[in-house]
Amino acid sequence: MLDLLVPLLLLAVSLFALRKKQDVYGTLLQGGKDGLRLLFDIAPALVMLLCAMRMLRASGGLELLENGLRPCIRWLGIPPQLLPLLLIRPLSGSAALAIGADLMAQYGVDSLIGRSAAIVLGSTETTFYTISVYFGAVGIKKTRYAVPAALIADLVGFVVGCFCARHLL
Repeated sequence: MLDLLVPLLLLAVSLFALRKKQDVYGTLLQGGKDGLRLLFDIAPALVMLLCAMRMLRASGGLELLENGLRPCIRWLGIPPQLLPLLLIRPLSGSAALAIGADLMAQYGVDSLIGRSAAIVLGSTETTFYTISVYFGAVGIKKTRYAVPAALIADLVGFVVGCFCARHLL
């Protein structure tokens, strides 16, 4: 039954639009045009973000950050094995998912590391990606407090996620 949900929804919306005497095909084309225009507006920010992520990883800067932050992470109750995830998650969702999958393959999905990684992936955001896409789409150049507030929220998500994995699951 769930296989039919999307086709039935499309049919219902089309019938509703026809009943209201709307140009369904024209509206669909306009939506596609608007989507492509939005893609064109945000593409430079996405390319820059992906290049910066690759450069950070290839230059060894990521390892340097990991070594410097390890004592602080332990103090916050975050397992040190999650440090690469903590550093990558605000930058790249796909890289964070890859790191999470590696952690779960290495330590197991039911381990503290695996549970913590799963909770963190579900409760944090790709902050810089989200800010660059949405702020770039509407033309905002100065993010003011958005970046620090979002990064603090990510850190809280990490700390609370690891606490929940350790004490509640």
